Amino acid sequence: MAKVIITCAVTGGAHTPTMSDALPITPQQIADDAIAAAEAGAAILHLHARNPADGKPTGDPDVYAQFLGVIRQRTDAVINITTGGSATMPMADRLAAATRFKPEMASLNMGSINFAFFPAARRITQWKHAWEEAYVTGSDDFIFKNTFRDIAHILDTLGEAGTRFEHECYDVGHLYNLAHFVDRGVIRTPFFLQFIFGILGGIGPDLENLMFMKSTADRLFGRDAFKWSVLAAGRHQMPFLTQAALMGGHVRVGLEDSLFIEQGKLATSNAQQVEKIVRILREMGHEPATPAEAREMLALKGGDRVEV
Repeated sequence: MAKVIITCAVTGGAHTPTMSDALPITPQQIADDAIAAAEAGAAILHLHARNPADGKPTGDPDVYAQFLGVIRQRTDAVINITTGGSATMPMADRLAAATRFKPEMASLNMGSINFAFFPAARRITQWKHAWEEAYVTGSDDFIFKNTFRDIAHILDTLGEAGTRFEHECYDVGHLYNLAHFVDRGVIRTPFFLQFIFGILGGIGPDLENLMFMKSTADRLFGRDAFKWSVLAAGRHQMPFLTQAALMGGHVRVGLEDSLFIEQGKLATSNAQQVEKIVRILREMGHEPATPAEAREMLALKGGDRVEV
């Protein structure tokens, strides 16, 4: 049976508390949801933090500390700390937690993009917290900034501690950005590509684009140089993940990427999405990879070298 790495992105920085009561906000909620996702079959936990009072994205390492230790104690899943945070955070805030805790993995956006989710505001008439409406509607002016200098800084800063990366590619140009750093010899194989579809500002959620991204990566790097995974926003999540698994890829679910479990029905938890993709994978004859198997496939340093 093929082993498929399932990543679960537990809370993210784009969705807001008004959009779903299931979105984890407090450190306890984030810990509980992450642990349940791992128990359901997620080998990697992609983690953001939020202000426990109002759910606003935060890069504060002291907030991360309140849930990272609990997760480490109760699961063997790979800890993957975001370096994206949110488009409104300066670089220092985005890197603060990963720098302090030296995780096995960290996400790394492979370029700058418009990063917008303002259409979601049309469906909301009453907001739970004062910050949410301006944040969502204002995303029509958001640029997520990761220049070549920024990427090099992240690679240098976190790479010294043995952290490896979830190279997030929102468009085909990001693959060429990655190729630049591979050619410079600062990224070693096997690296981990995360193809991202359906973010307003990135490549569109058309299955032809999945084929194109994968064939471009094969041409640039060679098939043996990388492992690859797919995430897709909103209603595109499960169809894209199913296609990725059919093509031999790995998958990412989670309430960061989609708040829904099926068309028009909100998910009740991250674990519910993990359970669904596990069922789909098993129908294909695949099995979810364990954390140990994911570590071997991605050449990770091991959970014992994370400073949590």
